[in-house]
Amino acid sequence: MPFIDLIVKKCAEHKKKIVLPEGQDPRVIKAAEIILERKTASEVTVLGTPKEIADSAASAGIKNINFKTLNHLESGLREDFIKEFCEIRKKKNMTPELASEYMNNRLFFGAMFLRKGLCDGLVAGSIASTPDMLRAAFMALGTKQGIKTGNSCMIMDLAKPSPAGDNVLIYADCAVNPAPDAEQLADIAISSAMTYKSLIGGMPRIAFLSFSTRGSAQHESVDKVAASAKIAKEKALRMGIDALIDGELQADAAIVPAVAQKKCSDSPLKGAANILIFPDLNAGNIAYKLTERLAGAAAYGPILQGLSKPFNDLSRGCSAEDIAGVAAITVCQSL
Repeated sequence: MPFIDLIVKKCAEHKKKIVLPEGQDPRVIKAAEIILERKTASEVTVLGTPKEIADSAASAGIKNINFKTLNHLESGLREDFIKEFCEIRKKKNMTPELASEYMNNRLFFGAMFLRKGLCDGLVAGSIASTPDMLRAAFMALGTKQGIKTGNSCMIMDLAKPSPAGDNVLIYADCAVNPAPDAEQLADIAISSAMTYKSLIGGMPRIAFLSFSTRGSAQHESVDKVAASAKIAKEKALRMGIDALIDGELQADAAIVPAVAQKKCSDSPLKGAANILIFPDLNAGNIAYKLTERLAGAAAYGPILQGLSKPFNDLSRGCSAEDIAGVAAITVCQSL
């Protein structure tokens, strides 16, 4: 069964609420109906003015609306959101007037809707840019306790199993941090372990990738990756996260048991990594696109990680089905 079908099935066991801020997009309206039809969430709230919702529903061919709608420009929630936004941004000299302007932005309003516990997750980005999404997430939500660096991953649903037999791998970071340092890479790894447990289950097996395996090459970038693996091991222990972690490793030593036996026979991963941590954004982004286009994998994401609440981005070329799929992942992150 495809990964996303398994996720949707898992969601149906729980009654979670999702907010979709971009009600001016017909794809979002259609996705809201799909989410409810599949019971991915028990409640979907779409933000938008009455005209936006009506126009989008007409364009999507939706006559009977089953989701909830909320006009963020006139909602009675605004004053409470403005007050709290001022409080959380007081060190940045936030004023009520400026906070009111932020709440006119559907992404910030949606993020506060999530922060206040009025829903369990947010999905947007079919119209908004990734930088706009990240700005709203970091300013309104912040990161999880123990995590300083917000980051992302791609869920790679493989066309055929990896040499170690895995059908799904996590690649990180592929969208947010261009040049993470050792501490940031460790945060990316720990965040990815949390994502793996919430979506897939089982033991996260984390490989920090490099062009070197256990000192086979010398370079400052290799030193960074090796240092990050050590930091991640210590952080996982402190945070009580059960995971196998190793690095630095070349990709073949990370995912091919026969190669691992030759290059690093004492590795706890044994060539069976299911989470690949790339040294920088260049490597991660290139790798996931090559895996998708040449190996036929289905790529879901970027899934935002390390945030205090599930808040996920979309590709602006997404379909209604894509939005519904990311909503399912978001629900699972909230479990």
